[in-house]
Amino acid sequence: MVSAACGNAEKGWTEGERAIIDNADSLLRVLTVDSEEDLAVLRTVCTDLSEDELASDRYDRLCELLVNTVTSPEQDGVGISGPQVGISRNVVAVQRFDKEGEPFEVYPNISIVTARGEMTLSSEGCLSVPGKRGKVPRFTSVDVRYRTAAGKDTVETIQGFTAIIFQHECDHLAGKLYTDCAVEVSDDER
Repeated sequence: MVSAACGNAEKGWTEGERAIIDNADSLLRVLTVDSEEDLAVLRTVCTDLSEDELASDRYDRLCELLVNTVTSPEQDGVGISGPQVGISRNVVAVQRFDKEGEPFEVYPNISIVTARGEMTLSSEGCLSVPGKRGKVPRFTSVDVRYRTAAGKDTVETIQGFTAIIFQHECDHLAGKLYTDCAVEVSDDER
């Protein structure tokens, strides 16, 4: 089942979101551009999670499922966003190559507030665009705003490859795919 968030976020999880999260075993299905129904969700602009949603067991389960999915051998990614699994909410899981142990961390209600530094052409792939890679202009430094587990909004400066991952995942939250801004897209030869 695929679901975009409908209505006001304060009303809680949609029926579709509840079904996706509650019915998942240990992994979520990754939506792809190969399906028109999936593509409609991938093109949806996401909404924030409410305080009640962030405090819920369902949100904790979603975080676990996002990390399980992106790190599964079938996916083996470095980031994933809510819309890629049918949850049209502002939430991403990103591998933090800039931290010791390179952990995966989940960021709710995230947005990029500043992008700076030189732009570089990043070679990117996407779990939702199978079999393709592209060269995408990205900033080397970004400031991201998100909600911490303690319930506080914070701004963090991210640099290097991890900044590129954050830009890619935050694009998903705006209904954008890397192919929208790539200067070149080709078949993945890996």
